[in-house]
Amino acid sequence: MNLSVSIGKLTLQNPVMVASGTFGYGVEYSRLLDLNQLGAVVVKGIRLGPVRGNPTPRTAEVTSGMLNAIGLQGPGVDGFVEKYWPFLKSLRVPSIINIWGTTVEEYAEVARRFDAVGGVGALELNVSCPNIKEGGAQFGTDPKLLARVVAACRKATTLPLITKLSPNVTSVVPYALAAEAEGSDALSITNSFPAMAIDIETRRPKLANVTGGLTGPCIKPIAIKLVWDARRAVKIPIIGMGGIQSAADAIEFFLAGANAVAIGTANFYEPQTALAVIAGIQDYLQCHNITDIRELTGAVRLS
Repeated sequence: MNLSVSIGKLTLQNPVMVASGTFGYGVEYSRLLDLNQLGAVVVKGIRLGPVRGNPTPRTAEVTSGMLNAIGLQGPGVDGFVEKYWPFLKSLRVPSIINIWGTTVEEYAEVARRFDAVGGVGALELNVSCPNIKEGGAQFGTDPKLLARVVAACRKATTLPLITKLSPNVTSVVPYALAAEAEGSDALSITNSFPAMAIDIETRRPKLANVTGGLTGPCIKPIAIKLVWDARRAVKIPIIGMGGIQSAADAIEFFLAGANAVAIGTANFYEPQTALAVIAGIQDYLQCHNITDIRELTGAVRLS
């Protein structure tokens, strides 16, 4: 059976990757599972310079999910290339670099820098970041800003571009269309939802940042709906994510219109989840006499 999928000019051996921010830089998980069995490794977000992130506590468990307010901590481009890239480059599967910035120009410069690093599989644009030149407006919640950052990165690199869309919009469709129109090779759907939890004994927020991003199984039905909406609007590949714990969860995303999936929060409590999902997809295809994973994309039956 054929499990391979294409994201622009990048071919993955199977459609299961790990979500940015949940897998460090790959090396942290290398003793827990065989990374070469994945479709791709997607690393934690990288900005031009180092970022310290938010104060602790930065994570909190909630019903059927997790809150996080890490603050996009990272070593910057140079620190990443020096410390982590030699390991990632040695893998047999591609590495996708999640990048971000606070201005359009910074996004483009980070993309340009990684374009010169040999062996990068693709860039994933994290557009849930405030543009300081635009008074704090988020790229992912303003379709014009989103279009500008995708266009700038498209000019700066020949690498495949994946735009990770924000769920915090009335409709995902205008943003999906804007990314596609400006040259994005694929979409990642979805990012975390803003949320908050309070300790009733101390009466203090459970996160030092007060609010954070909600991920985990509780967001899966919303994420599937967003994938469904985007698939009906665009032709480029979609990487679905949000609460995937099993092959059945992944297959829901495929049927809604995803071409590939990413495992996120589950990595924290069961690092082998991605491999179990791959095996479960194979079992499902065999059971249903399906020879190509691409037959599942958008195959939900409405009547």
